[in-house]
Amino acid sequence: MENRKTVFIVDDNITNLTVAEDALSERYRVIAASSAAQMFKILEKHKPDLILLDIEMPGITGFDAMKKLKADGLYSNIPVIFLTGLSDNASEASGIELGAVDFIAKPFSKPVLINRIKNHLDIDELIKKRTSQLVERTEELELLKNSIVYMMADIVESRDKNTGGHVDRTAEYAKILIGAMLDRGVYADQMKDWNLEAVILSARLHDVGKIAISDSILNKPGPLTKEEFEIMKTHAVQGKVIIENAVRRTGDSEFLQNAMLFAAYHHERWNGTGYPYGLKETEIPLHGRIMAVIDVYDALVSERPYKKAFSHEESVKIIADESGKHFDPAIARVFCDVNNIIKLNYKRG
Repeated sequence: MENRKTVFIVDDNITNLTVAEDALSERYRVIAASSAAQMFKILEKHKPDLILLDIEMPGITGFDAMKKLKADGLYSNIPVIFLTGLSDNASEASGIELGAVDFIAKPFSKPVLINRIKNHLDIDELIKKRTSQLVERTEELELLKNSIVYMMADIVESRDKNTGGHVDRTAEYAKILIGAMLDRGVYADQMKDWNLEAVILSARLHDVGKIAISDSILNKPGPLTKEEFEIMKTHAVQGKVIIENAVRRTGDSEFLQNAMLFAAYHHERWNGTGYPYGLKETEIPLHGRIMAVIDVYDALVSERPYKKAFSHEESVKIIADESGKHFDPAIARVFCDVNNIIKLNYKRG
């Protein structure tokens, strides 16, 4: 009895209720209601698998009840079959438009009622099963994508012996900075449709182009020569190329576009003196302007073979001083506003 599906029958005609209950009670748990108002009270305690709903009822009509059901997320997916003595096409079209899965004409026969309900419950069960499988598959693919991103970022970081923890820290800074920008309405219109989780994840690939840089340059235990630095600078273009190749192989996606923007433009400068394209101000994609601030901050506070670490306070001052030159002034201002939160996360890193 517990495994039986539940069917609501809603009709103001006691004869119709009796006939329907008699036809269905052997197969289903049947709950009868003589009005839509009564049905909504029952719904507070019981959620059916299907509703048989009369159209012409006093008070709340079947069409009005249907609108109310579809407007409520708790009940909007319950299949509804209208019971009707009406035979005009306009009424049927209206019901289908409201979301009904079928119409059964009154007076109805027991075989017709049983078969139509069985068909729709079977369809609903199949839809739920396929939806569940799709959700499960989507979650698996999302987990796989995340694992590949972490693996790629780990590969880059394992090759660069000088920047341990850089990827984790900059991803955390990006999360803090973007959240603070949204709170303050800074470029909020441009970010309103961003999938923040995907954006933060894609930020981990901002240095993916370093895969193409030789170990002798990437891990040189001292300052780079001018020629070596020119080679190092190519990692921004290399990162763009790597991600564009991924797009060609797998198809365009919001995630890859985010990653490409971080990788290609995080060394551009607000005043146009950055690389690789020499873009300036808002010619630089927003992703690049955000990463420019947090990437430089992490480099400043981190020790390198060729330099000592700056203090957090010194690094924040440098960010502030470079506002309007190296950095987008609006983003630099937000960074300085939340620098204490950034500092706490650097220590944890």
